[in-house]
Amino acid sequence: MIEVIQEKCVGCELCLKACAYDAITINDKLAEINVDKCTLCGACVSACPFDAILIRKYGQKAVDRSLYKNIWIFAEQRKNEISPVVFELLGKGRELAEQLECKLVAVLLGHNIVERSKQLIAYGADEVIVVDDPRLKDFLDIPYTKALTDLANKYKPEIILSGASVIGRSFIPRVAVELHTGLTADCTGLEIDPDTNNLMQTRPAFGGNILATIVTPNHLPQMSTVRHKVMDALEKDESRKGTVIKETIDFSELKDDTKFLEFVKDESQMVNLTEAEIVVAGGRGVKGKENFAIVTDLAKILSGAVGASRASVDADWVSYPHQVGQTGKTIKPKIYIAVGISGAIQHLAGMQSSDYIIAINKDPDAPIFKVADLGLVGDLFEIVPKITKKLK
Repeated sequence: MIEVIQEKCVGCELCLKACAYDAITINDKLAEINVDKCTLCGACVSACPFDAILIRKYGQKAVDRSLYKNIWIFAEQRKNEISPVVFELLGKGRELAEQLECKLVAVLLGHNIVERSKQLIAYGADEVIVVDDPRLKDFLDIPYTKALTDLANKYKPEIILSGASVIGRSFIPRVAVELHTGLTADCTGLEIDPDTNNLMQTRPAFGGNILATIVTPNHLPQMSTVRHKVMDALEKDESRKGTVIKETIDFSELKDDTKFLEFVKDESQMVNLTEAEIVVAGGRGVKGKENFAIVTDLAKILSGAVGASRASVDADWVSYPHQVGQTGKTIKPKIYIAVGISGAIQHLAGMQSSDYIIAINKDPDAPIFKVADLGLVGDLFEIVPKITKKLK
């Protein structure tokens, strides 16, 4: 709960300015907090110089940290192929594990997947916990949640990391609820606090306008989902040695009214957007669905993928799987060509780590030019067809 200590509050309005949720009002020189709007973010507590605002927790029990050990990576797979984000997490996990002087453990759920353990060890895992069960062949929220929750209750990992993929975003929050712990979603940075050994989890907030660093010091395990293409994988080392632990989960009493029907692949992509080495993306400047062929033609001649800004997707010029940015996909191609994209901060969050950025825009003051390695100022309807023709 959050409360205002009336004897200390002077109505200075500093808390009012700090609240991003319009949850505070000042009446008769006294701050009042609307608990329906308040998210307990703590911004007002930090802003108050008089210590007049307190956040209290009901029934909080001290966590015995000595019972929790090791870093877990959820090794997401589909059709027995490990997701690329897993290798990135193993790379970062290796770094964090060395700081904490603990083991890096990959957790692999599926059916007929034991052989994939070697691959996970080669990319940095010390141990692989495998649950091989027909119920886990295709992803479903409830059995996957039970499997990972049961394993976490048994082994008590200090940290659990997962990719912020469709699968990770779907069931990892359920696991956090079952384990009575916190979860930071869509992280772009992970570090260990040297003073407390807490995991510092950085993610974009307020539509990507700021980066917030979040810690969960009072509950374990510490859990995060991490965006694809923001971490670097280690080089594969087939000589690495590790341990494979086979576990079984009792699903006999599990009630689940859902069933897997089929996985429908997006056939509109010539190349997987998140794995493409070249991406050509179109924005509002393309001015219409019929004009998006300009972007598609350039991507095709480069054997690249088609990307898009949120404005293009919202206008129904291109489908959502092509969206790059804070509310779309995070990508890291060798070359990113932004066609008619102004460069809103939400879009930059999804592509600014590209190796080489080329921007084409008629507005010389467009924000995209601040991150571009090469900027072309001019009419995209003249420039892009000429580039495509030259490449042909």
